[in-house]
Amino acid sequence: MQKQDIKLYVDSQFTSPYAMSVFVTLHEKGLDFDLLTVDLEADAQHAPDYAATSLTQRVPTLVHNGFALSESSAITEYLEEVFPQQAVYPKDTHARARARQVQAWIRSALMPIRVERNTQVIFYGKKLAPLSDAAKAAAAQLFLVGESLIPDNAENLFGDWSVADLDLALMINRLVLHGDQVPEKLARFAAQQWQRPAVQLWVNQARPAL
Repeated sequence: MQKQDIKLYVDSQFTSPYAMSVFVTLHEKGLDFDLLTVDLEADAQHAPDYAATSLTQRVPTLVHNGFALSESSAITEYLEEVFPQQAVYPKDTHARARARQVQAWIRSALMPIRVERNTQVIFYGKKLAPLSDAAKAAAAQLFLVGESLIPDNAENLFGDWSVADLDLALMINRLVLHGDQVPEKLARFAAQQWQRPAVQLWVNQARPAL
């Protein structure tokens, strides 16, 4: 097999949930890669050299044998197609579609939670103001969907682990790790997902002081 040259660009604070999703996917697939950081606080994502690599000038960006791709779910689906041996999406067609639906929903909805419980809560232990009414409504929606999706007494959404498990767990942990009230079933699911070795590799990255 051709030797793979893989680079992953992530934020220098290691707080991007989307960079985390790709980082974990690469580790779950057992792929060697170079990890490079971009200082978003200094707007380095808009620097000419990075902009020439990342079409959307965001993190994460993956470069595989010279092919550059940004946007996390596009990257994880690409990795699944190119390196299918260790799957990170369900094999079943319906379950795979549902996993992609979960990813798309988490990236496009629940904005009040994403704003009021940013990922500094998770990775820096930051404490923020109580949830607004809009964030409480978004949390209620998250709980409704989570309770429906997560099987009783199961560690994963679709049997074997998938990257959608991580994405959903991270959204739940925005609340759990801040101390907000979360249904026990969802909190237990998120805690189990957080113990995966690939997840812990990201959690335990050395981060610069805020």
